[in-house]
Amino acid sequence: MPLSFFEFLCQLCENPALFTTVLLTLAVLLVNGWTDAPNAIASAVVTGALPFRSAVVLAAVCNFLGVLCVTSVNASVAETVYSIAAFGGGPRRALTALCAAMAAIVLWAGLAWLFGIPTSESHALVAGISGAAVALEGSFSCIRWDCWGKVGLGLILSAAAGFWAGRTAFRPINSVKLFPRTLLLAQLPGAAAAAFLHGAQDGQKFIGVFLLGTALAQGRGDEGTFVIPMWLMVLCAGFMALGTLMGGRRIIDTVGREMVSLGPREGLAADLGSIACLLGATLLGLPVSTTHTRTCALLGVGSAGGNRPDWAVAGKIALAWVLTFPSCMAIGYWMARVFLSV
Repeated sequence: MPLSFFEFLCQLCENPALFTTVLLTLAVLLVNGWTDAPNAIASAVVTGALPFRSAVVLAAVCNFLGVLCVTSVNASVAETVYSIAAFGGGPRRALTALCAAMAAIVLWAGLAWLFGIPTSESHALVAGISGAAVALEGSFSCIRWDCWGKVGLGLILSAAAGFWAGRTAFRPINSVKLFPRTLLLAQLPGAAAAAFLHGAQDGQKFIGVFLLGTALAQGRGDEGTFVIPMWLMVLCAGFMALGTLMGGRRIIDTVGREMVSLGPREGLAADLGSIACLLGATLLGLPVSTTHTRTCALLGVGSAGGNRPDWAVAGKIALAWVLTFPSCMAIGYWMARVFLSV
């Protein structure tokens, strides 16, 4: 039987560690909408298909719908995050470690936004949670490597397949004679679909964190019964949409102007390529990074067309991606050690 909203509020009142964890998770959801969702609308904004503010509103609405619609029928991405690591040591210590993991992700995401680098909160999430679990258990035996295998497979899909799909999609679009206005109009459903799939992917990951927190508060460190209540979907969808409405122009400038110069054809091809990869990953239940998928699709389009990417900017972004796993795991580990010692 799913947890009711009233029961959830009672748990928050009785458990300060759970209350803090929920607040931090909501903060990460806001940051995710703020820093990740702009990737979905970057090409539409840069090419002039949509004004910035209109694109942000479109992304917020589609993010909200993506969380609700896809999670209702397929919650495998949320289940992977829920099961990424085992937390023992009792409810209080387990929740303290999870709280430290969420604080680490907020710190990492804030630093990434400060430098305008589109990092993946998805990968920061699994790394931070895993690092905190290792600090709690004292060894890597708590890591569920089958779930990490899905994350690794998703990483390969989002990067390699995203690049290939963007490059492949550009060729037929470039060979067909279309009016510029037609290309711009075609980007509107493209941006909407990309934002919808961003919600479908990233919203589920934070739903998994919420369910993990409530399970730990009840003294359940195992996987248990995985049931998602509707109120939780609405809560996560709403906070992600609210974060999206905050903007994220820095990220748009980095991927859509500094990294590669986009025209209407390039923008449409990037939309189609990334949508194909995100849809495939979501149907397969693989937790992929929408940031990686969109960025690599843009690079693929740029390499296929006349507007060559700025590989120096791409290299800076790739370095941040490489550092995300070890950095967030280390930050999660040390913050958990500090939180547990207090």
